[in-house]
Amino acid sequence: MAPDTTHLALPFFDAPHRAMAAPLVAWATAQQVDESDDRQACREWVRRLGDGGWLRYCVPAAFGGALPQLDSRALVILRETLAFHSPLADFAFAMQGLGSGAITLAGTPEQQAHYLPAVARGDKIAAFALSEPDAGSDAGAMQTIANFDHSTGAEGKNDSIFLNGTKTWISNGGLADFYCVFAKTDMAAGTRGITAFIVDADAPGLDASEHIAVMAPHPLATLRFTQCKVPAGAQLGPLHGGFKLAMQTLDIFRASVAGAALGFARRALAEAVAHARQRRMFGQTLADFQLTQAKIGEMAALVDAAALLTYRAAWLRDVAVASSDTSQNANAWRERSVAAAMAKMTATENAQRVIDMALQMHGGLGVKVGTRVESLYRDIRALRIYEGATEVQQLIIGKTVLQG
Repeated sequence: MAPDTTHLALPFFDAPHRAMAAPLVAWATAQQVDESDDRQACREWVRRLGDGGWLRYCVPAAFGGALPQLDSRALVILRETLAFHSPLADFAFAMQGLGSGAITLAGTPEQQAHYLPAVARGDKIAAFALSEPDAGSDAGAMQTIANFDHSTGAEGKNDSIFLNGTKTWISNGGLADFYCVFAKTDMAAGTRGITAFIVDADAPGLDASEHIAVMAPHPLATLRFTQCKVPAGAQLGPLHGGFKLAMQTLDIFRASVAGAALGFARRALAEAVAHARQRRMFGQTLADFQLTQAKIGEMAALVDAAALLTYRAAWLRDVAVASSDTSQNANAWRERSVAAAMAKMTATENAQRVIDMALQMHGGLGVKVGTRVESLYRDIRALRIYEGATEVQQLIIGKTVLQG
């Protein structure tokens, strides 16, 4: 089963986006990965995505990437297509981009040269470590601390940094070769006192062995830092600039979360259509019933509405980057932020509705473990929470509308 790509004819997309679609669909359709072990499957997907050249869209061309800079529309197309075929394939791709995104944005030339080409090849698995047990959406409540060693090294500089604290709900936790970790460097400054660091998986004092089991296959872990020692050169971006860097990174990938939800919804719609056409009852097919036709019509409209918001959000960001207007114009920044929030909220919520209707249409088969609609029902639930829950997106939109 392959997704329809006619929507790429929309004016939101350029020739390079359309050119990548057919090879991507063909490649994804041909992949068969045993996903009974989600952690091993993620490793395999990273390897295959790297070998296939698709991880090159996670980094800029200067470091082995496919395009001059990160492109939101390309990320959306990739995640939508991969999610249609395998949520774990989408996860593996997305985390390579999100996990290394802060290095792309703020890394030193040495950091970028060391990590980004390996990410593009699939040689290093990346992770993004922001959330904490008591600091999910409230990053200002972060308790992980970074202390600088003020002893003088051979070059008259601080030799190392020590991290102490806990991060949780970390995607690729225990799998990653490195983590972009956000920690407090000024406990009294709230979000203004956060700094980012690159922590290699073998750093002394890092324990990533506590895996978290969730309702859909998704490698997650809790990270514990106990006097975790990293070199001074591990600081990522400016001192106390971590919160802004985290938000910039998430901003790039928020529209792609909507893209993944679209992939789930399109697959659910395709499964529902195929089932309705072949399922016979009372001397006709399920598709012959008007109630079925009405549901299919509603599902298709929900998918298209979410798609238009998603593609608009990605297009707005790419246009801003191309024109170098990424922060100077406050009104333009708010427009992009609201567009991304609308896309993420609508695509994930609509996908939940579409998948629920597809499952209902399958009847008893819909709740049988192992069927595609049953697994999609579990897969979509997390997307409504991570990278900003629906309620957070509602607040972003509502506050902006009220401000006028």
